[in-house]
Amino acid sequence: MELDLQNLQTKDFYYDLPKELIAQTPLEPRDSSRLLTLNRKTGEISHKHFYDIIDCLNPGDCLVLNDSRVLPARLYGVKEDTGAKVEFLLLTHREGDVWEVLCGPGKRAKPGTRFSFGDGLLKAEVLEIIEDGNRLARFIYDGNFYEILDKIGQMPLPHYITKPLENNERYQTVYSKEIGSAAAPTAGLHFTPELLERVKQKGVKVAFVTLHVGLGTFRPVTAERVVDHKMHSEHYYLPKETADCINATKKNGGRVIAVGTTSCRTLETVGTKEGCIKESSGWTDIFIYPGYQYKVLDGLITNFHLPESTLIMLVSAFAGYDHIMNAYKVAVQEKYRFFSFGDAMFIY
Repeated sequence: MELDLQNLQTKDFYYDLPKELIAQTPLEPRDSSRLLTLNRKTGEISHKHFYDIIDCLNPGDCLVLNDSRVLPARLYGVKEDTGAKVEFLLLTHREGDVWEVLCGPGKRAKPGTRFSFGDGLLKAEVLEIIEDGNRLARFIYDGNFYEILDKIGQMPLPHYITKPLENNERYQTVYSKEIGSAAAPTAGLHFTPELLERVKQKGVKVAFVTLHVGLGTFRPVTAERVVDHKMHSEHYYLPKETADCINATKKNGGRVIAVGTTSCRTLETVGTKEGCIKESSGWTDIFIYPGYQYKVLDGLITNFHLPESTLIMLVSAFAGYDHIMNAYKVAVQEKYRFFSFGDAMFIY
């Protein structure tokens, strides 16, 4: 289908997904999920398992992973004066003990209102209401904030996962270390320490960036025209050793392969902002959709994304709209598992 790039419609990125294909639980072991490979030049598709990714990588390639760690960011508590129940979702750390949070029900969270979580282990006062109806809240506690969160917070699983998670670590990548995400960079969930070791032994370099995933990534696109959608900002950091690794890979003719759309957005942000890859940090609201010219990426490992989401737009820009929509159609026919705990795709 010929896309009108000037007038891309959100509905152009719709596909029909039977509910039973939405993965509710992660597979064991992590690397046993299925892997659809897609050649972005020819559209050719093949079916493998994730542990076969080793055969898709070449010595001299560089795999770029996002080492952000998910906060147990969902808090259930009560309004101090009435005891009414409330739910907070931590979105972005602003400064000191002030966080941007999503509150439900919002009408209970007016500026000046105080809440208590975990029988008073953690308290919060709403400071102001900001854009989108989110709140800025100051937290009050004794001890270490993150240790308290580990005790009383719950993993912020996406709304389409209705089964409780038995082990919080299954919503973390095995290499996660920088705390700050409101959702997991899910393409990385397929890697085991053993598989990463085999990747390195093959002569593939492994490098890290940090992008703290905000919920903006998962916000539905409500604009009819793609260009009218506004992305939320997320904080990223690309260290010097990763920049050196990417530059050496490019110079030597290797491929730079991002694990996940978050690593992809970090690399493309730096490539666009700086005009080259170098150590960089800041906030990005880069929105990648067909018509975008990729500057850094040669390959992408990613999961299957929601219909009409910014993420299916991003992969369409990388692999070509027709190739992606066809690959998704095939994945549905072949009963692949979709979304956060689902199967993976390697686009090369």
